[in-house]
Amino acid sequence: MNQLQENNNQDPAPENNQTEMVANHYKMQFRPAEQVCSASSRLQGLKKDEIVMVQTDHGLEPARVLAVVPLWPEPEQAKPIPLTVVRRATRDETAKFEKLGEMEHNAFRFCAKLIGKLNLPMNLVKVERYFNGGKIIFFFTAENRVDFRELVKNLVQEFRTRVEMRQIGVRHETKMVGGLGCCGRELCCSSFIQNFESVSIKMAKEQNLPLNPAKISGACNRLLCCLNYEYKTYKSMRKSMPKIGRKITLNNRQYKVRQHNVLKESIVVADDDGQELTLTREEWQTLPQSAPKDK
Repeated sequence: MNQLQENNNQDPAPENNQTEMVANHYKMQFRPAEQVCSASSRLQGLKKDEIVMVQTDHGLEPARVLAVVPLWPEPEQAKPIPLTVVRRATRDETAKFEKLGEMEHNAFRFCAKLIGKLNLPMNLVKVERYFNGGKIIFFFTAENRVDFRELVKNLVQEFRTRVEMRQIGVRHETKMVGGLGCCGRELCCSSFIQNFESVSIKMAKEQNLPLNPAKISGACNRLLCCLNYEYKTYKSMRKSMPKIGRKITLNNRQYKVRQHNVLKESIVVADDDGQELTLTREEWQTLPQSAPKDK
């Protein structure tokens, strides 16, 4: 009887240890209106709008919890979450975090005033201040290189900390400023895109989109990032379809492939007289084909 009681007391121990090892997945924000980030932590009981300290590449930074989601077991190939919640923020750290936005706004106004006074050909976009006060980063855009040595000297005298001037491109500027795209939703770059991928006009051609710069360009006046989303799908589906210019024999007459409709998996063919026909996948898949004479 005593042995049975001892066994019952020892059984729950592995379950408690297993509970302590469970990690949660959090959605959080370092600044209001900034991109939402993901972080993991073994802290239990974190709630929405709670301020926590997150480990970054330059030290601990405060962030606001937006959502708590259980982190389910994932395959080994899955990428680990780069950010980690270390602990809850103290009362003083929370108060300092609430004032951080105002401090950055004041630094932005001071720097913009100096830029106008020194008549520098640059456009200030954003100011980011480290929580520990070790550095202030001023993001700006400019068409050419700018001699901002006098500007940095005045900024260091004012804030008494390290100052970094970082020149960015128009795509990163749009990501920081934010806005709405032509689809009516928040810009992809400011909502979830972490790293920009190259986008070419070939992607628009592959998807049969109109080559009108006003329709395939984003708020940054560069090609839309979303052209990259379905490009591989269009490319793989088009590989199984007859190429443009290939000849197809139908009812003892030869037709030449003129156009693809990738989503419907249909093709438009035309004979020598210019008469066009639309063939579905079931129709063109069973017809004999011949390669085009010229490339």
